[in-house]
Amino acid sequence: MRNIFLLTAYVLLFSFSANPLVAQDKVVVDQVIGVVGSNAILESDIINQKRQMEAEGMDLGANPVCALFDEMLYQKLLYNQAIIDSVEVDEEQVEQVLERRLRYFIQQIGSREQLEAYYGKTIDEIKDEFRDIVKEQEMSQRMENKITRNVSVTPSEVRRFFNNLPPEEVPMVDSEMQLAKIQIAPPVRDEEIAETKRRLEEFRRRVLDGESFSTLAILYSDDPGSARRGGELGFYGRGELFPEFEATAFSLRPGEVSEVIETEAGYHILQMIERRGEQFNVRHILLQPRISPADISKTRNKLDSIRTIIREGEMTFEEAALEFSEHPSRVNQGLMVNPRTNSTRFTSDHLEPNLFFVIDNLEVGEVSEPVATRTEKGTQAFKIVKLRQRTLPHRANLEEDYDFIQKLALQEKKRRVVKDWINRRLSSTYVFIHENYRDCEFDHNWLKVISER
Repeated sequence: MRNIFLLTAYVLLFSFSANPLVAQDKVVVDQVIGVVGSNAILESDIINQKRQMEAEGMDLGANPVCALFDEMLYQKLLYNQAIIDSVEVDEEQVEQVLERRLRYFIQQIGSREQLEAYYGKTIDEIKDEFRDIVKEQEMSQRMENKITRNVSVTPSEVRRFFNNLPPEEVPMVDSEMQLAKIQIAPPVRDEEIAETKRRLEEFRRRVLDGESFSTLAILYSDDPGSARRGGELGFYGRGELFPEFEATAFSLRPGEVSEVIETEAGYHILQMIERRGEQFNVRHILLQPRISPADISKTRNKLDSIRTIIREGEMTFEEAALEFSEHPSRVNQGLMVNPRTNSTRFTSDHLEPNLFFVIDNLEVGEVSEPVATRTEKGTQAFKIVKLRQRTLPHRANLEEDYDFIQKLALQEKKRRVVKDWINRRLSSTYVFIHENYRDCEFDHNWLKVISER
């Protein structure tokens, strides 16, 4: 049985827009194929989702059209109930979601200009077209959260869930590693900071004298993501960026250029493009002070010396992490956390390529040579990494994979709670399914409701 929660997340991310990178037929004969309450589903909705799914390589089984239709019916039922229960979504939240999704598609297609060219509309027109759809999706998501918010699993339920799995359905677990690190950043010299500020002040003067901020950002900014867009970030709200950055942005008028400011990422100048209430869109030029080759070499040598101390038994890795590491993980024995899963386990595809090739040659308990990395702030650093554990690919078991199995058990319990809720709501909700789709094998009892009506 497919995972309702993974499919829900997929539909919520992409259903407001066909993938700009997927070729589209220009003419589609459309029709209403489903209705839940007063909310209709069009055949084109299914077609676009199927194309997106194929482009992303996502497998929904033998009949993806029926699987997607089933999920869309569920989303419409959630939305219908959200209206009945007066679930509210803040307009500012809708704008933030719109901006996040637009940033995703801009990143996929290459630029704001290319996205506008693809749709034949401005960014504002695109947002106006999809604002109500995003609001509906947010209301549906809040309704689902309301249904499952009190669902949890006990250790005995986890064990029972695992023990009841047929042997052939016990999932395979990839080879996983547990890692720890000692991380140090090369020092930044005062003269380099002064030079960075001087360059930004010069850029500011040139903009005030009439040069294009966008052109300077493309040529000189150290933020590669925004540089190719002329430094433009897109709309952000409070709490999404560095506090110093936000405070400066909210103080600017359209077209105004800020003084040089410092954040954890480096030094910036900003130019206000537009402000809408508690959201703003600015251009920025980021410069990070250059680090001298001598300081880079000194940092590498320091880490190499720490590695030698550990290998010779003068200190344990954990003691050295607490003593020398500049990363917050030093208080937790240097243990690395996987940002994708928020766990301490990594599969090979979750590692930076340069780190994977280093770790792949280590035995459990060994410590790597210094490896170049980037901090969470995007600045340069180096680290040595200890391979604490490595598991081979295997069938999941409670001893090694309890957290993984616990998530599956929780997911299954939520699925049952949702299914019970759907069955209760269907008894009092109007549902229509077009005759062309009544041969679908749905996970939920949509057809039973129609036949009993």
